[in-house]
Amino acid sequence: MKRTITALVNNQSGVLNRITGLFARRNFNIESITVGITENPSISRMTFVVVVDSERNIEQVLKQLNKQVDVLKVKDITDEPIVARELALVKISVTPAQRSELAALVNPFRASIIDVGRENMTIQVTGEHDKVEALIDLVRPYGIQEIARTGITAFKRGTKKSIIDANRITLIN
Repeated sequence: MKRTITALVNNQSGVLNRITGLFARRNFNIESITVGITENPSISRMTFVVVVDSERNIEQVLKQLNKQVDVLKVKDITDEPIVARELALVKISVTPAQRSELAALVNPFRASIIDVGRENMTIQVTGEHDKVEALIDLVRPYGIQEIARTGITAFKRGTKKSIIDANRITLIN
């Protein structure tokens, strides 16, 4: 089963290596990993999608992650309401005659054509994992030359309560 785990860590060299080593020692395959600084430049957010064989194993890893010196907070957000996005750059083989056809094909996905060459085009697509996969499958018959993907970046959705005042609605987190 796949699990999505987020970790807030100190933004220091070697932290990523120590944390991925922990997953490797447990024999977990990291399917996706993204890391970037947060609103606080001294803290990074890591998002892992890992394949595990049991609930017990994931609990052990979460406990071990929490013991790491540079780890500030760890959460398994798999079963939580989350906002998750992925980015992919896809270089596709196209002839000049196929360019408008391909542009019409990627438009419903809100993807962008970011580069055009003599024999290829590069598109950028962002969204949920399934959307990215669907677009890649759709353009595959043209011939994919290269794909670069970010992996999933995610965090828990904010809880919103609405307050209805006489003439306006206010959302509160």
